[in-house]
Amino acid sequence: MQDNKTHHQDPLHGITLKTVVTELREHFGWEELANQINIKCFKINPSINSSLKFLRKTPWARQKVERLYLKMVG
Repeated sequence: MQDNKTHHQDPLHGITLKTVVTELREHFGWEELANQINIKCFKINPSINSSLKFLRKTPWARQKVERLYLKMVG
């Protein structure tokens, strides 16, 4: 049986990666997002879909994006 307290302590619970990337882009814009997190998918022909594809395969980059999102909404 899963511990519900642990499950709900995740601040990103119920928030999709697409939502995270979309809200960051709306808040910062691609250029500032690339300044905040130095990854190519934010610098060269950025799009939500190309960013999602990269972030889903790259845990360290996804972690940085999620941290920035939590900082932004916190």
